[in-house]
Amino acid sequence: MSTLQDETHTPNITASELVYRGAVWDVRRETFDLPEAPGLVRDMMAHTGAVGVAVVDEQQRILLIQQYRHPVRARLWEVPAGLLDVAGEDPFDAAKRELVEEADLTAKRWEVLSDSCLTPGGSSETMRLFLARDISLVPEAERHERSEEEAGLRFRWVDIDEALDAVVMGRITNAIAQLAILQVSRVLRAEAEGSPVSLRSVEAPRRLVDGRADFGRGAEVITDED
Repeated sequence: MSTLQDETHTPNITASELVYRGAVWDVRRETFDLPEAPGLVRDMMAHTGAVGVAVVDEQQRILLIQQYRHPVRARLWEVPAGLLDVAGEDPFDAAKRELVEEADLTAKRWEVLSDSCLTPGGSSETMRLFLARDISLVPEAERHERSEEEAGLRFRWVDIDEALDAVVMGRITNAIAQLAILQVSRVLRAEAEGSPVSLRSVEAPRRLVDGRADFGRGAEVITDED
């Protein structure tokens, strides 16, 4: 039986146009052919990609951060996360940066929990989720000054069973937080039973790459008047 895994596939792309240039993300319209369906047209968010960090302390609690998210008009409980918006930055370096900037923490022990396509029907975004343990506080004089939505962050260390209940009861709706809580629960339960889960190292390659070289912002914007 073959290994259960996603398969990368690049179809014949006959047209690719930047139709909207946004403040953070662009929207690209592409026409492409699949063997089973030629001439398909899709609009998609050209995303930089992102990283997330599930932080676990010595008491086996997970760190959750509450942040306002305007598209859903809500303050959501999440895990530390951020965009891969620094050119050429390695996801592991980005995760360490986000942990410092959003949580005032560093960690000595890092592993990969998962790689995810968050909304593959409409966005090129993939996220690498890390597990961070053996944590330390960043000295107060060296902490990042948070601004905009991040200025209102709230922090809470949560027992993993309480976090699971919040997911099941619909009180935590952020998908990355849900995934982090479920993954951490699996890891901690296995370790408590003496059967540790084998996790990937931070150098483990990603199968899926966010966007493509032609997803940049240099292309001409196509408008209704063109």
